[in-house]
Amino acid sequence: MTLLVFLGALLGSMFIGLPIAYALLMTGVALMWQLDFFDSQIVAQNLLNGADSFPLMAVPFFMLAGELMNAGGLSRRIVNLALAAVGHIKGGLGYVGVLAACILASLSGSAAADAAALSAILVPMMVKAGHDKGRSAGLIAASGITALIIPPSIGFILIGVVGNMSITKLFIAGIAPGILMGAVLATTWYFVSRHENIATPARVPVEVVLGKVREGIWALLLPVIILVGLRFGVFTPTEAGVVAAVYALFVALFVYRELKVKDLFEVFLAAGKTTAMVMFLVAAALVSSWMITIAGLPDQITDLVAPFANNPTLLMFIVVGLVLVVGCAMDMVPIILILIPVLLPAVRDAGIDPIYFGVVFMLACAIGLLTPPVGAVLNVVAAVSKVSLPQVIRGVGPFILAQITILILFVLFPGIITVPATWLGGQ
Repeated sequence: MTLLVFLGALLGSMFIGLPIAYALLMTGVALMWQLDFFDSQIVAQNLLNGADSFPLMAVPFFMLAGELMNAGGLSRRIVNLALAAVGHIKGGLGYVGVLAACILASLSGSAAADAAALSAILVPMMVKAGHDKGRSAGLIAASGITALIIPPSIGFILIGVVGNMSITKLFIAGIAPGILMGAVLATTWYFVSRHENIATPARVPVEVVLGKVREGIWALLLPVIILVGLRFGVFTPTEAGVVAAVYALFVALFVYRELKVKDLFEVFLAAGKTTAMVMFLVAAALVSSWMITIAGLPDQITDLVAPFANNPTLLMFIVVGLVLVVGCAMDMVPIILILIPVLLPAVRDAGIDPIYFGVVFMLACAIGLLTPPVGAVLNVVAAVSKVSLPQVIRGVGPFILAQITILILFVLFPGIITVPATWLGGQ
C-alpha cells in the first residue's frame, strides 16, 4: 500500500502539472497522511536540513565556474585548440566537438552549460562545412553529457550526498567511463559521416597548434589541479568547487581579460538561478526521502527484487532499464533524488559495489538527458543552435544507441569501471 501511495502521489502531482520539487513535497505529505502522523514542523525541518549540507556547496561553485569559463573565453580557447589539433581530419569538426566536450567536461561538470557553449560555436561551423544539420546538433548534444561522467560531475556530487558515498571515489571512478564514452562517440561519428561529401581543411602547422596550446594552457591546467588535489587529499570536492570558481574568475578577469567587472553580475545571476533550482529540488527531496525511509519503502523494494539478488548483473540491467525509462519523462536531478534512496539498499544487499552502481546509474541518467520528450540537453542544443527539435532528435539517434551499447558493456563487465578506478586509487 505504501508503494502505491508513493507512486500515486508522485505521478499524480506531476500529471496535474506541479513542478518536480512541489511534487516531491506532496509525496512526502501523502506518505505522512498514509502513516497518520502529519506534522508541518517535520516538513519544514527536513526542507531546511535538505539544503544544509557541506558537500552540496560544491554545486553552486562548479556551476559558477562553468558560467565564468563560458563568459571569460576559456571554453572558446578549448574549442580552438581542438580545431587546430584534429580539425584537418575528414569530418574533423565532429571530432573537435567530442574532444572539446571531454575537455570542457573536466572543467565545469554541467552538461547543459557545455552543450550550450559547443552548440553556439561548432554547430554553425559544421553546417557551413556541409554536415547534416540534425546530425551535427545530435553529436554535440551526445558529447555534452560526458560532463556528467568525467569529473567534476554535479551528478556525482548529488549521488554522493543522497547515497552517502565518497564523492572523490565517484569522481575517480568516472574518469575511464567518460573517456570511453568520448571514444565511442568519435567512432560512431566516423561511421555516420564518412559518406558525406565534406571538404577536408588543410593541416594546421605545428607552430599554430603549439600557439593554441599556449593560449589554452590556463584552461587546461584547471582539471589537472582539481584531479591532483582530490587524488592526494589537498582539498575536498566542495573545496575543489571553490578552487575551480576562483581560478576561472582569475583567468577570465586578469589573464584573458575577456570578462569585465561590469559583466560579473549577469554571470553570478545565471549561476545563482540554476543553483536555486537544484538546491530547492534537493531540499524538497529530503522530505520525501525521509518519509520513504520511515515508511519502510526501501525494504519493500528490496523484497520485490529479492529474486534477482543472487544475480547482480540481472539486477543492474533492471536498474538501468528503469532509469532509462524514467529518464524519458523526468530530468536527471529528480531521478537521482527519488531513485537512489529507494534502490541503493537493494543494490547493497545484492553485494554490488555502491561506487560502481553510482557510475552506471549516472551513465543511464545522462543518456536520459537525450531522450524525448523531456531531453533537457536536446532542448538546450536545439535552442542555441537554432535547429528544430525533431531534427536534433533524429540526429542524436545513432549516438544514443552507441552510448546504450557501452552502458550494456559496463553492466556485463564491471571491471571496465572498477579496475581503472582501483589503479587510480578510487576504490
